[in-house]
Amino acid sequence: MTYDSIPGTRVAIVEMPPRRKPLHAVLDMDGTLSLLRDGWQDAMVPMMVEVLESCPTHEPREDLERLVIDFVDHLTGKQTIYQMLRLAEEVRARGGVPADPLEYKDEYHRRLSFLIAERHRSVRDGRASPEEFLVPGAREFLSALQERGVHCYLASGTDIEFVREECRLLGIDKFFDGEIHGALREYQRFSKEMVIRSIIEKHGLEGPELLIVGDGFVEIVNGREVGATAFGLHTRENNRYHMNADKESRLVRAGAHLLAPDLIEGAKVLDWLSSAPS
Repeated sequence: MTYDSIPGTRVAIVEMPPRRKPLHAVLDMDGTLSLLRDGWQDAMVPMMVEVLESCPTHEPREDLERLVIDFVDHLTGKQTIYQMLRLAEEVRARGGVPADPLEYKDEYHRRLSFLIAERHRSVRDGRASPEEFLVPGAREFLSALQERGVHCYLASGTDIEFVREECRLLGIDKFFDGEIHGALREYQRFSKEMVIRSIIEKHGLEGPELLIVGDGFVEIVNGREVGATAFGLHTRENNRYHMNADKESRLVRAGAHLLAPDLIEGAKVLDWLSSAPS
């Protein structure tokens, strides 16, 4: 489907948002700002398939892979533990006795660390620039938000300790003034929805005064539920399963007002939102 765009940009207008100057903004991390974890699916999917293959009854590997890809993709944006809770359900359905979902999550993190450790080292020792692992335009967009007095919050489904570490590594922690939120071991104590609703209530915001920026279904839905302006990013992800290949259509289904492939024109989005026609 073809959409109109913000004049002079590649930013598509899927649904005209209420054009108000944002006062607060909630941003996702992985795939929205950071590419450090790009390819995480290549660690999660094989692990889950191996677990299901160990069950007393199970489908052929190809069918298990399709099953896992489907539910992992559907739950992307929520805390990682929800994908592991679903894995435990699938183990029970095949006659197995599941491990604690936190054990599955720890094993996934162990495997993922092998994939991304070299990226971390290369930035830390100066062999790579942080810009190589930022979504194009991310730093400039954060600066534009800061310059316009927009208070920024980070809300990620990745564990909080990893989020904080990677924000520092990429040099973007300074934009959030301590408002960096992520998944907790006690997973019921955190969700993107909780962060969003807390900001609305604490500051007495009208919906359009809050801007939600993310590449996941979850944060866009959560934003639309409170009347926020939803800016969806269909950033490219590299993984051998071609997951998130339909990211753009998923963001449309979630209710994104605006769509862009990156954040290069993010400042123009802010100016457009703030200059509603009389």
